[in-house]
Amino acid sequence: MSDILTVEKLNKSFGKKKVLKDVSFNVQAGKIVGLVGPNGAGKTTIMKAILGLFEFQSGKIVINGREVSSVNHQALSEVGALIEYPGIYPFLTGMQHLELFADNETTRKEDIQNIIEKLNIGSYINRKAKAYSLGMKQKLGIALALLNKPKFVILDEPMNGLDPKATKELRNLILELAKEGTTFLISSHILSELEKLVDEIVVIDNGKIVKQTSMEALSDSNGNYLVLTTSDDEKARKVFATEGIKLEKADQIKIRKTSDNQLTGLIQLLSSHQIDIVDVQHEHNDLETSLLDLLDNDQVKE
Repeated sequence: MSDILTVEKLNKSFGKKKVLKDVSFNVQAGKIVGLVGPNGAGKTTIMKAILGLFEFQSGKIVINGREVSSVNHQALSEVGALIEYPGIYPFLTGMQHLELFADNETTRKEDIQNIIEKLNIGSYINRKAKAYSLGMKQKLGIALALLNKPKFVILDEPMNGLDPKATKELRNLILELAKEGTTFLISSHILSELEKLVDEIVVIDNGKIVKQTSMEALSDSNGNYLVLTTSDDEKARKVFATEGIKLEKADQIKIRKTSDNQLTGLIQLLSSHQIDIVDVQHEHNDLETSLLDLLDNDQVKE
């Protein structure tokens, strides 16, 4: 599968502060990729750079084979975006916004009606935007990003201001569009929602990429544990230490799961030392826990 976006060794400074440090990652066509990291890590700065909103000191950004710069936006012709807060004209209605930004004269009415229905914004689309709530403005901003059926969509905190129902509707729409071939790069601090959406994540911290991986690989490498309660936990810890079996926590018998038959082997090992297993819990790390582990490990390396 070809890359729709390639970012290579991107560096950006604001004054003396270096905010992007040799940032490199790629996004494959048709994928939903999450850009995650702490506040101030550089997520929004990367998205603005991809959209050619400012110059960067060095590096290269390529979309569909065409290079992006602050003076050359041809590569952005099939890109839709919502960065930070929607740029909305308060004295225009939502419908007037859509009519203003629709670029296909032939299918304009059809495209507008389609996005109104998809995002369920018909009840207020003819009201002036100055009367919109935060969630209404957010949905209009998303509608503008998706209106012209772009091949690549960049969404910065798209769930901001949305209630649970609207969040689910947006999630379903993104998944539907991805199945049809639309590519997404999404940042969000609501990791539980992002986890339901993305195929891959790109983790950034302090202006540099920590890791790019698929959700499947992240789950396999960072997510499955057996938590045991035994008839003699202290003795069990000594047995595991002797056998070279690593415990993830000092106050808990928590072992990383490596195979489906691993538990059987642990039962047999403890039984040979007259230790019974009283309880077994299966734990799976969510995206938030996995992300925190990645960031902790990165800080240790530094």
